[in-house]
Amino acid sequence: MLSRFDEFPIHQVPQPLAVPATSDRNAYDRYWMGASHREGRFQVEIAFGRYPNLAVQDTSLSISVDGAQHSFHGSRRAPGDPSDMTVGPLRLEIVEPFRQLRVVLDDNDTGISADLRWRARTGALLEDHTVMQDGIHVMVDMSRFVQFGTWEGTVTVDGTTHELRHDEVVGVRDRSWGVRPVGASAPGKPSSAPPRAWLWAPTHFDDGCVVAGWFQVPGGEFWRPDGHRIEVSDPVPETVSLQDDAVSRLDPVGQRLEFQKGTRWVTGAEIDLVDGDGGTHTMVLEPLMRFDMRGLGYMHPEWGHGMWHGELEIAREDWRFDEVSAQDYTHQHVHHVTRVRMGDRVGVGVFEQIIFGPHTQFGFSDILDGAR
Repeated sequence: MLSRFDEFPIHQVPQPLAVPATSDRNAYDRYWMGASHREGRFQVEIAFGRYPNLAVQDTSLSISVDGAQHSFHGSRRAPGDPSDMTVGPLRLEIVEPFRQLRVVLDDNDTGISADLRWRARTGALLEDHTVMQDGIHVMVDMSRFVQFGTWEGTVTVDGTTHELRHDEVVGVRDRSWGVRPVGASAPGKPSSAPPRAWLWAPTHFDDGCVVAGWFQVPGGEFWRPDGHRIEVSDPVPETVSLQDDAVSRLDPVGQRLEFQKGTRWVTGAEIDLVDGDGGTHTMVLEPLMRFDMRGLGYMHPEWGHGMWHGELEIAREDWRFDEVSAQDYTHQHVHHVTRVRMGDRVGVGVFEQIIFGPHTQFGFSDILDGAR
């Protein structure tokens, strides 16, 4: 169980670093990274996760372009050494912590390959700690940081190469760890709590970046709203916090959403924010294109995070957006590349939505009825 990390004075419990501090089957450690073309020509996203108590390590890389989405999925037995960040032909490299990362997907049988390099634009910001319970059961106990940057490199699908350039492609990534439902459904009583909606809007502006996210219970009450503005500075610090002059609090307090008729897919949004001095700000979001998180394993019936596929397996899937049913639950976790206006500033970002259940604040009365 020893790994190279055990040479460093970083232990938190009297076990090797590869041994989780918890025996919870849902222990996880995950990277998510997104790359948005400023004009909405494409969206590329990557997920990479390690689930030590399930003995699984998995990854996906997906691109949305020209009205379709193409995804690479891979899964393997989790290696004993956590620094082995490979799944078949894909590897994640931490070139310089908090500053530079690289994702390489070598040529493989799926016809999808990539070589992508991330460069930080802001320091990494630790968000509010999240704990979520279903009765006495702790379903979620996680930490997460968010960071803004830019991308360069290539993604190739069936011989067609899409180029990413730092001046054209912005990105946001999050890094989370702790306990969160993964893998096959656990035995026991299903959750009886009404599903909470999740909305999240990280955005790049020229002089800084804004992020706002919140859960919402049916009826409209906000739960654990969290938001910040982070100034862009040179040199870029590794990390930032609310104690820094470059960071200020911006809490989401309201929203107005428009939906495509018959669906829950957003076609426009306004988000109200309050700063630390009580001042109000509004972000106006115009979706340019869509990316379905199924392409990274989220809500995927086969390639869900932490599912066992044996020693190593890779696969590919594709779909066209005009062929996806609005009632397909696996296509309800969505990212929209957005043009964002906030006062006289114009930026580009992502709007994330998950809306299941009777959210009457949006005009929904059942688990998955659409807008009228």
